[in-house]
Amino acid sequence: MLRPILLVEDNLFDLELTLLALERCNLSEDVAVVRDGEEAIDYLLQLGQYAGRPPGNPSFVLLDLKLPKMDGLDVIKKMRSTQATKEIPVVMFTSSAEPRDLETGYANGLNAYVVKPIEFSQFTDAVMDIGLFWTMQNVPPLGSAKVLRN
Repeated sequence: MLRPILLVEDNLFDLELTLLALERCNLSEDVAVVRDGEEAIDYLLQLGQYAGRPPGNPSFVLLDLKLPKMDGLDVIKKMRSTQATKEIPVVMFTSSAEPRDLETGYANGLNAYVVKPIEFSQFTDAVMDIGLFWTMQNVPPLGSAKVLRN
């Protein structure tokens, strides 16, 4: 079984489109969904309602920028300052094309920054490309487990 993708998205429409795109590339069964930044940290650190989740890190985090409770930039800062999560790949998937957001994201340890396309087919193509690259093609850091599908 493939390690899950952690999808952090508060917008219901974008969430549904993202899950649809992941389903098209057979990755939808391997998705954990959280709706805000604090919930993302709880999931990653196995706190609160996620204390009993199966151990291990997701294959990558698909992270929105503008989130309730804790925004995406604060999530990435927390992840990179925590030993257990500092090497998890993080892709910011956001509607913001602001250079300041891009620069701040990379300065804080993002692995990729993708602006959400407005057009449906481009949106789903972008999600499928992200999902397939980070789950099937990317080679994780040494010492982390990766299970490949046959």
